[in-house]
Amino acid sequence: MRFAADRRTIAFILGHFALVAAAWNVWPHVNKPVAALIVVVVAISAWIQAVITHNTVHAPIWKSHRANSLTQIALSMTYGFPVSEFIPGHNMSHHRYLQTPRDLMRTSKLRYRWNLLNVLLFFAHIGAGVTIGNAQYIKEMGTTKKKWLQQLRTELVITWAFKITILFIDWKRGIFLFLIPAFYAVWGITSINYLQHDGCDENHPYNHSRNFMGHVLNWFTFNNGFHGIHHDHPGLHWSLLRAAHMKEIHGKIDPALEQKSIVAYAFRAYIWPGKRLTFDGKPVVLPPPAADEPWFGLNARRRVYRSVERSDPPENAYRKGARSVRRRKALRAPDSLRPGRSASICGPCRKS
Repeated sequence: MRFAADRRTIAFILGHFALVAAAWNVWPHVNKPVAALIVVVVAISAWIQAVITHNTVHAPIWKSHRANSLTQIALSMTYGFPVSEFIPGHNMSHHRYLQTPRDLMRTSKLRYRWNLLNVLLFFAHIGAGVTIGNAQYIKEMGTTKKKWLQQLRTELVITWAFKITILFIDWKRGIFLFLIPAFYAVWGITSINYLQHDGCDENHPYNHSRNFMGHVLNWFTFNNGFHGIHHDHPGLHWSLLRAAHMKEIHGKIDPALEQKSIVAYAFRAYIWPGKRLTFDGKPVVLPPPAADEPWFGLNARRRVYRSVERSDPPENAYRKGARSVRRRKALRAPDSLRPGRSASICGPCRKS
């Protein structure tokens, strides 16, 4: 294990399996209101697994290739989708080409007057583009990213075999305890992108992302609220994000992009007054609609966009208060965005 903080990560993964097993056993004996509550709890837990998935494709948990591979398989079963499938659209498109036509998850795709619809339907609008982009990436890059492709196929087979087996044993429990939570997980981890980037300035060195500073939220989501520093240093371990944010971003970013409560922000942005505004209170001005542009391979090199990504500092630069399992002179983030590299390859697939 690279960081002692990931003991919490492992606990949450094992806890999800235990939670689903308990829910499966008590399901026949509970009434509908309790069953509905169980589905909500399992769905929230599945979304946390999606957050862990996001973390692992940027900064693997283990030093061992085999251990990371097995962890990704376990996460694929909790999250409901192959972990390796997260890499192309998120790491390579969104991170490298934030809010440009090469970002498959750019918020400008949503243009409803009612802002609540924008966040609720964000996944529906970008899902097809991500799926098509992933398929194109596999077709073009599969011959050069052989270990990544092998890992992806393993996760696909095991995840779908697991789903089919569960549905065969009991289709009702399979739907309510696996399929619905899995859909909520992928919807939630995708849709939070809208909260983190809409109305921000992607060309600004600090105001490109919205951060949520609450301690409770960040404890359960592994510092996912510190999104700006994550974009600046995608390979930096999640346990170091708060310290890095306070050192590099706090005091330089617009205070409106350091939100204390994600719930309060969501209420203002989507319920009342529910207006689509920039971080400094102006109406969002959307660029003309644009089709997705190539973001990998030879076609992607024909046009260069500015990226907010910066080279990752040594992880020990923010290690104060974040104890490692084994101290080393200089731990380098595995997905460092040094010139000529991208945070695009997961730990188990990095040698492909």
